Amino acid sequence: MHIGVIGATGTIGSRVVTEALERGHLVTAFSRDPAAAADPREGLSWAGVDVLDPASIEAVLPGLDVLISGFQPGNAAKDFDDTLRRSIADPTVYATAARALLKALDSRPRTRLIVIGGAGSLESGPGVVRADHDDLLHASLDELGLPRAYAAAVRGHHEALKVLRASNRLWTYFSPAEHIGPGERTGRFRIGGDQPVRDAAGLSRISAEDAAVALLDEAELPRFVQRRFTAGY
Repeated sequence: MHIGVIGATGTIGSRVVTEALERGHLVTAFSRDPAAAADPREGLSWAGVDVLDPASIEAVLPGLDVLISGFQPGNAAKDFDDTLRRSIADPTVYATAARALLKALDSRPRTRLIVIGGAGSLESGPGVVRADHDDLLHASLDELGLPRAYAAAVRGHHEALKVLRASNRLWTYFSPAEHIGPGERTGRFRIGGDQPVRDAAGLSRISAEDAAVALLDEAELPRFVQRRFTAGY
């Protein structure tokens, strides 16, 4: 397959690129960082795209089988605090990006879209979305060591999911585990739907490497078209 990856230098996006290349796929990586184009790996090409502009996205779609978007307003892998500030300052940017991606797909309705979103829209119980409840959301942010002001960004991610759910395009939304970061690729994890997958200690966690495995598994063998999924140990 030919896979496009938006946010290809980010924590998850960079690992998606590596996982896809190791599986033998062609990858077009999209990044705001021109230095990334020096990456010499076989099967990898680099390009620029404005994820908030449907015309810009539409121009890069020809030839792609799957477009995976790990868009963030900034690069959290390089400057987490900057991404945090940008996300809080304009939480509507996630829904704006979702609308732009879907609009671009009007011209390529057979291209699959996988959006890497947030964990805050996962349910703490059947039908109970943490993003809709300040007490649940603030407790989660406190546990993760994030400022409570980040609740606005969590709700922004949830709005993006709502935008996708109203679309008839071939979208999939991935909510990573609550605790995610660089780690080990084990290939051993469990898949869930609208509620987090928790380990024996009650933690929702996964490495960025294994999140990339889950995303490529979904790209190769679709199970969650027009649905959300998550993954954890």
